[in-house]
Amino acid sequence: MSNVFMRQIRRLAIGLALGLAGSVALGATDAQTASIESPKAASTLLIDVTQAGSRLVAVGDHGHILYSDDQGRQWQQARVPTRQLLTAVYFVDAQHGWAVGHDAQILASRDGGQTWQKQFEDLSREAPLLDVWFQDVNTGFAVGAYGALLTTLDGGQHWEDVSDRLDNEDQYHLNAIAFVREAGLFIVGEAGGLYRSADLGQRWEKLPGPYQGSLFGVIGTASPRTLLIYGLRGNLLRSSDFGDTWQRIELNAGRGRLEASLSGASLLADGSLVLVGNNGSVLRSHDDGQSFTVFNRPDRLALAAVAGNAQGELILVGQGGVRSGSATGAVSTP
Repeated sequence: MSNVFMRQIRRLAIGLALGLAGSVALGATDAQTASIESPKAASTLLIDVTQAGSRLVAVGDHGHILYSDDQGRQWQQARVPTRQLLTAVYFVDAQHGWAVGHDAQILASRDGGQTWQKQFEDLSREAPLLDVWFQDVNTGFAVGAYGALLTTLDGGQHWEDVSDRLDNEDQYHLNAIAFVREAGLFIVGEAGGLYRSADLGQRWEKLPGPYQGSLFGVIGTASPRTLLIYGLRGNLLRSSDFGDTWQRIELNAGRGRLEASLSGASLLADGSLVLVGNNGSVLRSHDDGQSFTVFNRPDRLALAAVAGNAQGELILVGQGGVRSGSATGAVSTP
């Protein structure tokens, strides 16, 4: 799989052709149509996966949302009111979750991901939302293309555009948002954009970036004030002071430095970290992100996101749908 897939894992929502699963921006009429049930839904392009209590929930192309109650062995398709590409999903507890995607759509579930309702969309933006995070069942944020930052204080019944809280004059895309333990919220985006908020989203500070390329993700570790940011060409940086200073993490894969772009990460129940990316790359850290072992899966299929199950296995999604693997990602079961 070429680097085009990973560069567009976040960008495909702004209309760039993926050439994989026929993912294109659909018109308003299609956006109002329910996702079509398909026995092959678990094998189509999936962009994100997360846990909702003991359940696993994945989202992706054609408005597909899948859930598994047996640790990723079997997947059922949820009832979803859109056929648009969905780019991210987040659950604040076992029942309440949100998914975002094309046309600035925001969907919500109150039953652990089995059924979904559309809360928000803005066709005039002609751009997607790319990530979502909730503090509790009422307060949440969504970020996206062209500097979009939306917030809600009532569980998504009303969403407010607060993009002007960020110093982002050029409207660079915002690719991801995450909570950092005992510190606050952190946003990463295009052109190395970094923003942090110590008051959970009321005021934001723009930080000088240690890397000027696109950053696709951010994740808080198990340690206070510690986070990782990652993006193009295997660029991975760690901060233990909420972004004041950064340490570049060197990633060695076989004969040299890992060059695969990184697109997804997960903090597992045991405190270890897993990152995934292009060329089937799976990275694992047991020292709070200071170092990683790298495994490249033989199928070389691009991976977009990862979660863990109760058996200590990894649930991997991306090109070709969902796979379950060992703790290193080595063993694969479609």
